[in-house]
Amino acid sequence: MKLLSIIFFSLFITNLSYSQTKKNVFFDQQALINKFHTIDELENLKKGELIKLYADRVNEIMTVLPYLALTNEAGVKLSDIGIKESSDHLKSLNKYHTTTLESVESTGTIISDFIPYADTEKIIWAILYFEEIIKKIRIGANGNF
Repeated sequence: MKLLSIIFFSLFITNLSYSQTKKNVFFDQQALINKFHTIDELENLKKGELIKLYADRVNEIMTVLPYLALTNEAGVKLSDIGIKESSDHLKSLNKYHTTTLESVESTGTIISDFIPYADTEKIIWAILYFEEIIKKIRIGANGNF
């Protein structure tokens, strides 16, 4: 189980590192999940698969939430929302991407170390909860809450 968690964690970090490659973009599409699940779908998955889904959802929330007042869309550049792409702004954004990567790595370690001990039902509940949060984030300020 530990080996499986380490493999999923490695894939998770690889995915995040690619999602932070564009320097003047807040976040890109690779940081976002591409599927929402029903409880029935989740109940048919193994615990290792659930932990991977759990980590992916935490990653998206951690990546998008700080920018929520600016944008909830992937691929948005500073200039797209009227922020000058000065060297100071780009440096600040790059520093934040680095800090976020470190934070996600740390969170991924906690997830791979401790979440395997959680009851499968609670992991499923958390995934569904995170997906509801992500749906609300994607609806944005102009959507219906």
